[in-house]
Amino acid sequence: MKAVILAGGKGTRISEESKSRPKPMVEIGRKPILWHIMKIYETYGITEFIVCCGYKGHMINEFFVNYNASCNDVCVNLENETVSFFGDRAENWKVTLVHTGVETLTAGRLLKVREYLGTESFMLTYGDGVADIDLDALLRFHRKEGRILTISTTRPEGRFGTLKLNDKDNMVKGFKEKAREDQSWVNIGFMVMEPEIFRYLGDGGSMLETEAFERLAAEGQMAAYRHDGFWSPMDNIHDRDYLEGLWSSGQAPWKERHRYA
Repeated sequence: MKAVILAGGKGTRISEESKSRPKPMVEIGRKPILWHIMKIYETYGITEFIVCCGYKGHMINEFFVNYNASCNDVCVNLENETVSFFGDRAENWKVTLVHTGVETLTAGRLLKVREYLGTESFMLTYGDGVADIDLDALLRFHRKEGRILTISTTRPEGRFGTLKLNDKDNMVKGFKEKAREDQSWVNIGFMVMEPEIFRYLGDGGSMLETEAFERLAAEGQMAAYRHDGFWSPMDNIHDRDYLEGLWSSGQAPWKERHRYA
């Protein structure tokens, strides 16, 4: 099975970082968050990736083209013009990097990589979020439900306490400390799709999450896999610092579950 990763957006909400590099290349533990996402997939035997590049996509290209040189010791023999790598950093990955445009919306990005997907089910996720999700369980759920699309959903950890107000006198009737059960369910990526998804993308001029997903939901073709564990996006610099803190403290749930180095 192949995994498509959407990595072409401009990342305007994390402009402190995205001014100089694409958001999927922002580092957690000295490795791009894109790398962390791919290591999650690798844990479940998914090692073929199609990366939808866009904004500053050349930096993603350079990272993978020079991967061995950047992750290992290098010996350059100038006499015979050979290069040797020494170290244990080697990935069993096949990575197809596709420039899908700087301004292209997500439905259009997926359309532009169709030729690389064949006729089998595939996974798709965003290039800016990590989770301790069980992808085997997700895939079993998808096959059991038999829908064109399965999205992974969760209730994010609450960031704010919730209030219950009296509409008549504006008095506080109750206060609850932040809790997941008070949050709405959100799409966290880590989706499974059937090739029939392409019938819903039109000309690619919209976001997946609007026209395509709305139609699929209306036709009963979208299932929701509920993930009760850890998930965090990297929408802004505070999210980046939060993830970096988890990693540096040795308490990164997405790493602990998938046990990669």
